[in-house]
Amino acid sequence: MFDRNGPLKITTTAAVAALLAGCSLLPGGDSDEEQSIAVGTTSAPSVLDPAGAWDQSWELFRNVYQTLTTFTNSSGKPDPEAAKSCRFTDSESKVYRCTLRKGLKFSNGDPVNAEAVRFSLQRVLDIDADSGPADLLGSLDRVETPDHRTVVFHLKKSDATFPYVLATPAASLVNPAVYPGDALLEGNNISGSGPYELAGYKANKRAVLARNPSYKGTAEVQNETVTIRYFPGDSSGMVQAFKDGAVDVTFRGLTPKQIRGFQESSADGNDNVELTEIAGKEIRYLVFNPKFEWAGNEAVRKAVAELIDRKALTRNVYDRTAEPLYSMVPAGIAGHTNAFFEAYGEPSREKAEQTLREAGITQKVPLTLWYTTDRYGSTMKKEFEEIARQLNGSGLFDITVKGRPWNEYQKAYEEYPVFGRGWFPDFPDADTYVSSFVGKSNVFNIPYDTPKITGKLLPESRKEGDRGIASGIFADAQTILAQDARLLPLWQGKVYVAAHKDIAGVEWSIDPSTIMRMWELKRKASW
Repeated sequence: MFDRNGPLKITTTAAVAALLAGCSLLPGGDSDEEQSIAVGTTSAPSVLDPAGAWDQSWELFRNVYQTLTTFTNSSGKPDPEAAKSCRFTDSESKVYRCTLRKGLKFSNGDPVNAEAVRFSLQRVLDIDADSGPADLLGSLDRVETPDHRTVVFHLKKSDATFPYVLATPAASLVNPAVYPGDALLEGNNISGSGPYELAGYKANKRAVLARNPSYKGTAEVQNETVTIRYFPGDSSGMVQAFKDGAVDVTFRGLTPKQIRGFQESSADGNDNVELTEIAGKEIRYLVFNPKFEWAGNEAVRKAVAELIDRKALTRNVYDRTAEPLYSMVPAGIAGHTNAFFEAYGEPSREKAEQTLREAGITQKVPLTLWYTTDRYGSTMKKEFEEIARQLNGSGLFDITVKGRPWNEYQKAYEEYPVFGRGWFPDFPDADTYVSSFVGKSNVFNIPYDTPKITGKLLPESRKEGDRGIASGIFADAQTILAQDARLLPLWQGKVYVAAHKDIAGVEWSIDPSTIMRMWELKRKASW
């Protein structure tokens, strides 16, 4: 339990006690009763401090921390959240001004004011954690706070995506009285101003969310309490908990076989399950580390690109619950192209062999492919075994596959010749699928020097407030990425949420960044 520096309201205390006891909130037959909702996922937070995570921790952050802007609907355009209003005040998209809502409070009662906003963003940059999101705020130069409700952001350069960045959990508002300015918060005593308070937490086990009575924002909270149960690398345990009634909703980590089972149960109409399919923005891709001899060889990378059979991968491993992807920008995002298909076409051993021979490579190419064992579900291992089967089957490669747990894996990218990553968008714009991976400082901490993208195309795109017009610029960027083949897109996922039939709001719960908004879930009234 966390310390609020004062007593919890009676309703919140009762809610948490019922949750931790594993009981419904208000037992009885009243149709207005509110029971806790349990959500199961295989993606557990790595830390509880927004300055230290650029990963699945955002799922929790979205629900307990507040941001100045947010994505309220499927359009993917940011709207004010903790802010009452925000806008660029210049014609170059370099000065962004926000006015806060009145009466905002952190969970311990401290005010959310302009100085707290400045502190929250500045500490992300100052701490610059290895696994943190400081790079997302890279365009920020300084923050002015002319009064307690006004925040003015001055950017180093034009950046029309800055309102999108402010809507990500990287810009979560934290309490200066609780969070150190130069180090990550230790322990579980977080202080946010989001729709929920973190009423209980056990790493890799559960997070107990209790409705925040002081919350002021756009979210219309449909429940009083939610327990998120974590099943890292154990989707079978999550599904069993769902079948046993210990979990009401499953999100992230379902295997294709489990999805198929839910589809069949739902179609039969005999089971208490509804499966919701939502167009996803998640992508999976390979990264080549050029400091290694073979991975740094352009001909080797292109030969891999010419051999990978994405259709077989999505069919054999994912049972068509994913779509082949030939672009770092997925379908459904302005700027999507098929640049990698245009560059390499259908899988061809003959083309790959010719590419290698023309580069003077006549031996089998030895490569070690790395994956994380517990971040993306148990299917990740099968995916890499399928990739190895395809490459080794060509007779041109000698592939070894190795795995590591996520907490170790994400800290050691520089140790891997080739490694797999999934990407859930920071925000629904092509920029996050390109800028995140290039430049001297990127999400891998492996420099990718591509001057035309970083020096010309990205700056041009960020001057364009009309993101549809900017999409043509990203098409050019993807042509360059395809030619370099240092990044190799594999597939685009769909979002599947299984829920018991007494749970409503699932279709509204996934935001445009594919993060679950727990506040949209509610238990249907019983009659």
